[in-house]
Amino acid sequence: MAYPDNLMARGERVVLHKHPHWKVLVLPTIFFIVIVAGGSFFAAWVNKWDDSGFTTHLWWFIGIIVVGVVLLVLLCVVPFLRWRTEHFVLTTGHVFFRTGILNRRQHQIPLSRVQNVETVVTFWGRILGYGSLIVDSAADQPLEFTNVASLTKVQGTLNQLIADDRDQGRDDNDPRTQQIPRPTQSFDRDDVDGDGTVVRERPGEPEPDQR
Repeated sequence: MAYPDNLMARGERVVLHKHPHWKVLVLPTIFFIVIVAGGSFFAAWVNKWDDSGFTTHLWWFIGIIVVGVVLLVLLCVVPFLRWRTEHFVLTTGHVFFRTGILNRRQHQIPLSRVQNVETVVTFWGRILGYGSLIVDSAADQPLEFTNVASLTKVQGTLNQLIADDRDQGRDDNDPRTQQIPRPTQSFDRDDVDGDGTVVRERPGEPEPDQR
């Protein structure tokens, strides 16, 4: 089940679901190109050596492959998995955040508890379109979400969801918007005279003189 479907309340829906800004993948991409190119160049250079003794090609090729794989995992695969497993989600009722590959950290903030939303944008963040979003809730310490893509859109969406949530809560708690039930009365028998007068007759009472 996709995150955070198993954490949402009935009727709650996802409005926005984001991973960190693509700029966090720039450095791993550069490392990938350098490692593959460097390994290929070194393997071609080793292939020109005399295939005997210390310069035996097989062991050098195995060493190049092992070192290359380790570097690719540490510098490319791990950062990609960290990017892929970090989620920032806005729903109609909560702010969800989860990060971590093996050890996970997760936050779930109801919109009704959000007191302040602050953004921090650097010079490069203004150019590339990312920044940090700081959410101050009533119960916890302020939480900072870094590398948020399309920060202006995210902030606007969050502000609108908070306003809608508070309007809905105010309408549900406002007694003026609740329907007031009409009082009901029961009579044994009601009759209406020709002039519109209601005559109520109860058992055991003498009928009115019709003369």
